[in-house]
Amino acid sequence: MPKVIAVVVTWNRPDLFVEGLAALRDQSRPVDGIVVVDNFSDESVEPLVGDGVHFVRLPRNTGGAGGFAVGIEEAMRALDADFVWLMDDDTIPTATALEELLRVQRVAPSSARVFGSQVVWTDGRNHPMNTPRVRPFATPRSIEAAARHDAYPVRSISFVSVMIDARAVREFGLPIADYFLWNDDFEYTSRILRRHTGFVATRSVVEHKTRTFGSTDVDPGPRFRFEVRNKLWLLTGSPALAPLERVLYSGASLRFWTRTVLRSSNRGVLFTGLRDGLREAVTGRPRANSDVLADASADVVAGLRDYER
Repeated sequence: MPKVIAVVVTWNRPDLFVEGLAALRDQSRPVDGIVVVDNFSDESVEPLVGDGVHFVRLPRNTGGAGGFAVGIEEAMRALDADFVWLMDDDTIPTATALEELLRVQRVAPSSARVFGSQVVWTDGRNHPMNTPRVRPFATPRSIEAAARHDAYPVRSISFVSVMIDARAVREFGLPIADYFLWNDDFEYTSRILRRHTGFVATRSVVEHKTRTFGSTDVDPGPRFRFEVRNKLWLLTGSPALAPLERVLYSGASLRFWTRTVLRSSNRGVLFTGLRDGLREAVTGRPRANSDVLADASADVVAGLRDYER
């Protein structure tokens, strides 16, 4: 039986955090441990976690990217995970979510390293923010084989309920903490899945309780800066994409940015984010995780160094 450690990153959403934590504890196939990373919430969630949880409170908000980097490192170092199951604090897994991920994992090819859930919104519709596409150039045979087990192959997937094989962490390291927000999951899972395979298990269902239904191009405000900077970092410096993919994703990104600006009710804010993101991408590169999180505990920083690639 593989040892599955759930990793939850939380920041200032105590009610949703408690709901999600209860759902993790109510899995038909129990998790073997839980890591909670509190990204310096205004009030620590430590009193809410209860017994049997490995708790880390960071000294400042490091975004989802920093939180998941620390959470994966802790699951590997402190709890000896075979798989890490990642989710935000507004993700509520149904009772069989983990059972269904492991069912697909057992029948998947030996090259499989990443397994994601079907993500729905509060009304049951598939959430466009977390719906990956079928892997480009996957053969009809491989798609049909996966479909027989209620799954489909993907090229990347979000951190809203994704189970990652510990072998992939040892091979590829951790998410890039300096991304802070946006595209950290795209970069990390694409990095792994350039060499390996991954699947969405459609019977593993989680509810993503975002405030609104929609994709990330719905008026992101000042956070648009992270989308631009991080996407350019990914396209120009990450080993996650093959050369042809860089060309295709560059075109898709330009279309996405144009659509986002045209749909915005405050285009001035987005133009500022576009300018700042471009400047930061051109003038700098992502720092090492141990430098970004140098003010965390000594054990965390040492663990992050172990996974630097």
